[in-house]
Amino acid sequence: MNLEELYTTYNKREYVHPDPLEFLYNYPKLEDREVVGLIASSLAYGRVYQILKSVSFVLNKMGDSPFDFIKNTDDEYLNHIFCDFKYRFTKGEHIVSLLISIKEIILDYSSLYDCFVYGINKNDDTIINALKFFSEKLLERNAPKHLIPTPAKGSACKRLNLFLRWMVRFDAVDPGGWDNRLTPKLIVPLDVHMHKISIKLGLTSRKQADMRTAKEITEAFRHFSPSDPVKYDFALTRLGIRKDINVEPSLPLIFSPKTYIL
Repeated sequence: MNLEELYTTYNKREYVHPDPLEFLYNYPKLEDREVVGLIASSLAYGRVYQILKSVSFVLNKMGDSPFDFIKNTDDEYLNHIFCDFKYRFTKGEHIVSLLISIKEIILDYSSLYDCFVYGINKNDDTIINALKFFSEKLLERNAPKHLIPTPAKGSACKRLNLFLRWMVRFDAVDPGGWDNRLTPKLIVPLDVHMHKISIKLGLTSRKQADMRTAKEITEAFRHFSPSDPVKYDFALTRLGIRKDINVEPSLPLIFSPKTYIL
């Protein structure tokens, strides 16, 4: 099975669950979806079913429009309704700080998207500069560092790159909404699982799952899909998430149009 066949077979809604991406499908308005996406991606660490439980807890408190909830809810009430929240390293106070930082970004820039694109330079080959700007603006407003990493320190920023994949790409799985002309500039969301797959496929030999490695893997995928280098991310990561998918990468990947990876 080659990469295109893998994409065609597994890049479908039926293979999304369990994945925090599924929450975004419930919000047709872009202003709500980007808020939900940032919350869901920020909590996307640890066991997936616990991630879903935690994201669900937060979103259920926010009602039908998370965007309106954030804009119209004062800090005292946020502290009250999230006081009992706890997920691994994240407590209620961290969720409140994240929501307040999102609120301040919305008040200053009108939307998360407008803040993000403010950091883009027209000659940038990747979204890294914009990602650096975006993350630092959130951190300046007291967003928790363990929820909002920054590429300035070499982090692969897996969860933020996952958020960008969801918001920029539009296909059967990724709902999009942001300017899809940013698609060629996206960076692969690199976690331990994708790192292992990429080493096995010969996309990288680097041992550190950092931004340098994420860029190297992205460049490898760019040989196959120059306009959409993170196209295969969802399908590849299904191999380690879905128990009903038993295909395991086993052969080195060689850059050619007829490459077979499985």
